[in-house]
Amino acid sequence: MKQTTLIYKMIMATTGLFLCFFLVIHLLGNLQLLLPEAEAREQFNWYSHLLSGNIIITIISYVLYLSLIGHAIYALLITRKNRKANGTKYNYDKRGEVSTWNSRNMGILGTIILLFLIIHLKDYWYLFKFGSLPLDLKGNKDLYQIVVSSFQQGWYVIIYEISFLALGFHLLHGFFSATRTVGLYHPKYAKALRVFGWIYSVALSLGFMLIPFYIYFNLNS
Repeated sequence: MKQTTLIYKMIMATTGLFLCFFLVIHLLGNLQLLLPEAEAREQFNWYSHLLSGNIIITIISYVLYLSLIGHAIYALLITRKNRKANGTKYNYDKRGEVSTWNSRNMGILGTIILLFLIIHLKDYWYLFKFGSLPLDLKGNKDLYQIVVSSFQQGWYVIIYEISFLALGFHLLHGFFSATRTVGLYHPKYAKALRVFGWIYSVALSLGFMLIPFYIYFNLNS
């Protein structure tokens, strides 16, 4: 039982760290949306076309999809095992005094993120891959216009802000947990690792949250 749980946690950790790396690349690509409109449209559509037409990127994409699926599945398996192991509920539970809010609510945070991913993939990835999009002046699919149009709707922006806020809290616990599982955590570097984890989680989530806000207020004004 312990060996199986350890394997599950190792898969969770490795897929989680890979997704952490991907999120940085994804954010850097999306920050092009903050450029002046004409430049943003050209560069973002070129970037999207590059990602869809490169064999190496395609292979990495499949690794990404498998990582997302594996991370979600093994999170559910670990949660189920933990509930079975705990068995009974205690009348007096002090876990809240020794653990953070986000560590106790990773299931809720993960569910919000999963629902967001479904919306995100349906509205952008699926539409880009299988939809009939207009072309920009360079002959690339105009995904920029789809993204901008969606972020000009207030309710859509709210969904994104809540989702990336949940992602930030999820990362705060998940990053530290993953580094411990794969053996990267060492007491000597604990403070530095904690500071890096905080900077990474906050900067990443705020970076993603900035983009919908900027488009909504800048293009609706």
